Amino acid sequence: MAEVAPVPADIVTWVPLSRRRQAERGFDQAKALALVVARELDLPVRPMLRRHGDDAGTQARRGGEARRAAMLGRFAPVGSEPAPERVLLVDDVLTTGATASACAAALQAGGATEISLLVAARAVRVGLLRGYTGHGLAPGSVVARGTSPR
Repeated sequence: MAEVAPVPADIVTWVPLSRRRQAERGFDQAKALALVVARELDLPVRPMLRRHGDDAGTQARRGGEARRAAMLGRFAPVGSEPAPERVLLVDDVLTTGATASACAAALQAGGATEISLLVAARAVRVGLLRGYTGHGLAPGSVVARGTSPR
């Protein structure tokens, strides 16, 4: 992830997991990724967002509009100190971008002017994937072969 990170950035942060999901999993996967990315890029890392409430439920079966509505106002900047100008936001999966958009809005509210997003995986529909690869994925595959646009 660090090799393809959209740099430059002043700091690395992550999309915080809800307390309920963190208790279920025992760790925050986006935080784990952010810590490694920050180390590889020799950048500071810190929590810059807090998630309000756990009642949004899982996003997995929602469409784009429902995801955006569920994430509206769900994140806020941490602390009273202004955010650095350029923030690299790390998450594990990007589906519709609703969560990333809500996080970016909160980071901007906290003072960031440039927010870049770095994700480990992109969830796509089979039809959309054909547009990237020309053929889709082999059964059971989780990674598209060849190159695709960033």
